Amino acid sequence: MWRWHQASGTRKVLLDDVSWDVHAGERWALLGPNGAGKTTLLTLTAAVDFPSSGTIELLGRTMGHTDVARLRQEIGFVDARDGDRFAPLLTVREVIRTGATGTIGYFKERLAMLDVDRADTLLGTFGLGRLAERRFGDCSQGERKRALIARALMGRPRLLLLDEPGADLDLPGRELLLAALARLADVDPTLAVVVTTHHLEELPGSTTHALLLRDGLVLAAGPVEETLTDAGLSSCFGIPIAVARTGERWSATAT
Repeated sequence: MWRWHQASGTRKVLLDDVSWDVHAGERWALLGPNGAGKTTLLTLTAAVDFPSSGTIELLGRTMGHTDVARLRQEIGFVDARDGDRFAPLLTVREVIRTGATGTIGYFKERLAMLDVDRADTLLGTFGLGRLAERRFGDCSQGERKRALIARALMGRPRLLLLDEPGADLDLPGRELLLAALARLADVDPTLAVVVTTHHLEELPGSTTHALLLRDGLVLAAGPVEETLTDAGLSSCFGIPIAVARTGERWSATAT
């Protein structure tokens, strides 16, 4: 278990008594209302922040007792602000290739042939082949997000963390993203994935587990069939909610 405080005079507790295990091949949904602590939990899992107390073990290594820079190379982390970091004149292909060098700028001379091939494979996995030479700045939000996830996978990470990837997407953009994540589950079945969202409709059909977070506390965590229930979601969001599942897709309605 571990705890994380906000760095301020009041030392507000943002996460408290969190105990969470993610295993290879599991696809986790991290759900909760605004301010629940989802992004904080994700940045801790990405080895970006450290808890005020407790222990975090990532990929077999304990935070505080390992080389964090090398650890981060095995974690793919995409948040909502990443798209603003790249020069808009870079092409989609070039943005994806920057994942091989871990840089914002594009340095073609530093790429190996394996990197070039990997980028081309990911272009296909995420349905971006016809957009490869389009300028990144001319892409839609959905196209950018798919490109950024592909970029995060260039180094073949063991853990992929996505902070609200479906936010601000229109319906076609959301569906294309979810289809790409479904293909990813088939292409790399051992990859562990964590997706934060407010909406069940934004969950990939490949989701296997869910964690419900409210006010920095874990209300429930486990297989989706046991976690995404009427009672669980109602407690998490503070209103009566009816949960439905059609095929592999979930939805929630306030009752």
